[in-house]
Amino acid sequence: MSRLDAIAIRRSEDSFVEELFASGPDVGMPLLAANFPRAYCDVNREAWELDPTMFEDELPDYVNTASPRVHAGLGTIARIVGTGEPIYAAKLRFADAKHRIERCWNPYHAALSALIDETRAMFGVCLVIDCHSMPTMPGRSITRPDVVLGDGFGTSCAPAMTDFFQTSLISLGMNVRRNDPYAGGYITRHYGCPRDGVHVVQMEVARALYMNERNFTRNAQFSSTQRDLEAFLRAVAKASFLWADSGPSERRAAE
Repeated sequence: MSRLDAIAIRRSEDSFVEELFASGPDVGMPLLAANFPRAYCDVNREAWELDPTMFEDELPDYVNTASPRVHAGLGTIARIVGTGEPIYAAKLRFADAKHRIERCWNPYHAALSALIDETRAMFGVCLVIDCHSMPTMPGRSITRPDVVLGDGFGTSCAPAMTDFFQTSLISLGMNVRRNDPYAGGYITRHYGCPRDGVHVVQMEVARALYMNERNFTRNAQFSSTQRDLEAFLRAVAKASFLWADSGPSERRAAE
């Protein structure tokens, strides 16, 4: 159904991110990874953010057709890849979108919700690190961030936690920004509720740190970046002061 070749459509792919954070379970952080492409179904959107111009039939009333993400071509079913090229050669049917959402989006969020509920039931609080990758930003190479932390400008996570994330990453030699240009997507906005004990931070890692963006292979820095992120996860796991206001000092994070 795509008008793009295999390389072009992979420009929206978060390549190797689950490998970068593979040490999470070793430090007590369950790792939930989507095993389907975000260009096929993006779980960091509402379930039904769909562009009506992509479909040959009329969409149901419950579909959100007016969000900024839909207008940008990056709804639950993306209209374009990250570099702006249209994906599809012809219009889809709503049944296509429904099939993807039921087979991919629903099980992913059922698993994530269950992890959050289980963790909060056990410890009273839960931390979700929503891990992504970001392409090199043209024209900004001098100030290019290595990591962008998104906490909805302080609404999805206690500021002390995001501060600790930033400090820990900087200590590893990384250039870190907050909420610029990524403040968080659906997962951050929907699940992050500090007053209820659920803290969510979106973490965008620069692809140039660990992969060749032209041919989607690991680069020479992959192993060192992976080690740095393991050190970061271990620091977060040991930072018991982050949980001082919520009871016991030993907590589990859901990644």
